[in-house]
Amino acid sequence: MEYVTLGKTGLRISRLGFGGIPIQRIDAAGTKELVRELADQGVNYIDTARAYTVSEEYLGEALEGLREKFVLATKSMSRTKEAMAKDIDTSLAKLRTDYIDLYQVHNPSMEQLDAVLAPGGALEALTEAKEAGKIRHIGITAHSAQVFERALELPWVETIMFPYNIVERQGEELIAKCEEKNIGFVAMKPLAGGAIEDGRLALRFICANPHVTVVIPGMYAVEEVQKNRQAVEEVTPLSQEEQASIDQVRDQLGSNFCRRCNYCQPCSVGISISNVFLFAGYLERYGLEGWARERYATLSVKASACVECGLCEERCPYQLPIREMLKRCAGEFGE
Repeated sequence: MEYVTLGKTGLRISRLGFGGIPIQRIDAAGTKELVRELADQGVNYIDTARAYTVSEEYLGEALEGLREKFVLATKSMSRTKEAMAKDIDTSLAKLRTDYIDLYQVHNPSMEQLDAVLAPGGALEALTEAKEAGKIRHIGITAHSAQVFERALELPWVETIMFPYNIVERQGEELIAKCEEKNIGFVAMKPLAGGAIEDGRLALRFICANPHVTVVIPGMYAVEEVQKNRQAVEEVTPLSQEEQASIDQVRDQLGSNFCRRCNYCQPCSVGISISNVFLFAGYLERYGLEGWARERYATLSVKASACVECGLCEERCPYQLPIREMLKRCAGEFGE
């Protein structure tokens, strides 16, 4: 396993990190097994969030007796001092730790970032928590390139997390600037929310960029940890065949696709939006019509139930035309 320095934090971390979103799909016992495997494989960077329901809680239980083996990062969507202070204390309690290595402002818009920076904003709570030793470093996550660019100029920002993968390369110039400013760069959504099926190729592409500090695929199975480690440890240049496969993935996905972040939820009528798009992807891109239709049939609320309220589109960090996409899916599946 390759170890690198996480920007100005000075923390030494594995090039492969662990994204904690999928823990919501398993149980506490499964999380313990996963964390032990991370330790065995030399993966020492764990990222989670207050928003990931049981993730902090399960990780806290799993990390007992192993806490010092890991650099632990979490994040909050709170924008005010009071709410952020409360979230920091909740994270400490859930994670069963006296300190958190990296606490991040989670996906603010430009307007929300103004609130974070304003008097009485979340930055005040983060600064006070850092002074008190509750947290050791402060970072930010973003889906907007505009927020990314602004974050580069904020003196308190020690790390930036942003989507980067085969089909989402809009941040490449900004990623390079992270290294210039000694800001650690955390690559999230390496498989584009599951849209990229070849995990090895996806991680090989990301790790070929020397400006990426750490990549954090979401993992919920021991086998995924093992396979992802093998992919990250392949340091040979991308072959012509791999580059051709990368080009093919870009042609297939384009840019107008769901990353399954689920920020669009909850739907006002109960549509599982990301699952609709997942099954449609298998129908459209991978030729698995029977499987896709069978899975779609299990959804209790179909795409045709959309009332076009538009709330999902207001929440989507990628500004996807979700209503039009749902209409297309309803037509393809016939309901």
